[in-house]
Amino acid sequence: MTGAAAVNRPVLVLATRNRHKVEEMRALLGEFRVELVGMDAFPDASEPEETGETFADNARIKAVAAALATGCYALADDSGICIDALGGRPGVHSARWAGPGSGASEWIARTLTEMQAVPDDEERTARYVCVLALAAPDGTILGEAEGKFEGRIARAPRGAGGFGYDPIFLLPDEDRTAAELSAEEKNTRSHRAKAIQGALPLLRRALFP
Repeated sequence: MTGAAAVNRPVLVLATRNRHKVEEMRALLGEFRVELVGMDAFPDASEPEETGETFADNARIKAVAAALATGCYALADDSGICIDALGGRPGVHSARWAGPGSGASEWIARTLTEMQAVPDDEERTARYVCVLALAAPDGTILGEAEGKFEGRIARAPRGAGGFGYDPIFLLPDEDRTAAELSAEEKNTRSHRAKAIQGALPLLRRALFP
């Protein structure tokens, strides 16, 4: 957030300390001329408690907290995986699916264990969901956008790319998991890619009036 880039581009804070999400969002924004920074640039800012019942609730909570803590426009992403055979779980609990402090390998292990009783591929449907919320520096929510990415739960992890549940998120028409897609392929079809496309008009109005 220094140098010529910071002078020429408005700052947009992404309300996350997840470096994968920051990198992915930078790629998705492409030529959209903003200086995107994560919350790592603001080490003293506290993390809000995600108490919402929906992805939209949590996205709003994070956007407002980041905007008020930084004095910048803040874009928050709340996302997760919803599995039909599990009644939509883990949903908003995707990042805590295997307990506090758990990571992707534990989330995947629990998912595969719970899906053992679902033998038919047609019943293993799932989708990634992403909701983006944009907050003004004073904490006012300016708007939201949502994207979904349809697939199925694979029977075992495959692929070394992506993050989160990607190794078991199967695209049945291609017989590939999201972890077997290149970053470029994923960024044309993912839930986050669809959400950011929906949010671009909102970002333009806010940052380039």
